[in-house]
Amino acid sequence: MRYDVLVVGGSFAGLSAAMQLARARRKVCVVDAGAPRNRFAAASHGFFGQDGMPPLKMVAGARDKLLAYPSVEFVAGKAATAEADGDEGFTVSLDNGDRLSARKLLLAFGVQDGLPDIRGIGERWGKSVLHCPYCHGYEFGDRRLGLLFHRGGPPDHAQLIAEWGPTTLFLNDVEGPDAEVRARLQARGVTIEPGRIAGLEGEGTALAGVRIDDGRLVAVDALFVAPHTRPASPLAEQLGCAFDDGPLGPVLRVDAMKMSTVPGVYAAGDLAMAFSNATLASADGLMAGVSIHRSLVFGT
Repeated sequence: MRYDVLVVGGSFAGLSAAMQLARARRKVCVVDAGAPRNRFAAASHGFFGQDGMPPLKMVAGARDKLLAYPSVEFVAGKAATAEADGDEGFTVSLDNGDRLSARKLLLAFGVQDGLPDIRGIGERWGKSVLHCPYCHGYEFGDRRLGLLFHRGGPPDHAQLIAEWGPTTLFLNDVEGPDAEVRARLQARGVTIEPGRIAGLEGEGTALAGVRIDDGRLVAVDALFVAPHTRPASPLAEQLGCAFDDGPLGPVLRVDAMKMSTVPGVYAAGDLAMAFSNATLASADGLMAGVSIHRSLVFGT
C-alpha cells in the first residue's frame, strides 16, 4: 500500500499531525520505535487538561483515539533508512526489512538528550535531574535547587530557577558568567559554586547533594541541566535536509508550513524546534498535519 503520509515518530508531535490527516480522511501510517524523549519522567505537567498525567499514558491514549479512524495504521518498529522513491514520494525501510512508501513524509522522531558526563546524572534524569522548570519546578517548590552552568546558554538563567526555590549555580570549574551577571545573580540570592563536580549523591533516584572534588557536599534536592541534543534518527540527514545550529544542538530547518528544505519532507516537534515541551510539540504537529493536507490538495 502507498500511503498519503508516512509519519515517523508516534509521540506528541507525530500523533497530533496524524490526527489532523485522519480527520481529513487521508491514508496515514505512523511508525514508532517506542522510545519517546520524555519516557524518563513520571508525569507531564502544564499540558492542557492533562496536568500530572504520565507521558506514556498520554501517548497511549492518543494513539488509541487515532486508531479509531479507519484510514490510519500504526507500525511498531524503527525506521532505518529513507529515500526519495522516484515516484514523487518516499520509501522508508524498517530495521526488520519491511518497506513503506508514501507521497509525503513527516519526521517527528524527536531528539536524544546527551547528558553531562557526571557520575549519578543518568539514573536521576527525569526524576531529580531535570531540564525544564516550567515542567517540573513546581514539584520542587521552596526546596534546594541547583543549576549546572551551560556555556552558550542564558548567562543569568539561575535567576529564573530561583523563582521556585533557593538556587546554587554550579560552574563545574569553567569560567562562568561575567561580573555583571554574577552581581545580578547574587542580588537575587543565587549562590555560585565554582568547584569541579565529582558526582551526585542520594538514595535511589532522589538527590541529596552535589559532591565537589574537594570533598564538600552541596545540599540540593533537584538539579537542572541543559543537555546537548541530537536527532534521534539519521533519516533527515539521509534525505539531505538542512539543519541550523541551535542553542543545545542541531535543529532541522523548516519553513512556516513545517516543510524542510527537501520538498515533500516535513518535520515537527523537538527535532524542528530550538525550545520545546509536550504542549509545543503537539501544537507543532497539528500545524504540520494541516500543512501536509493542504499540500496534498493544492499540490504544493
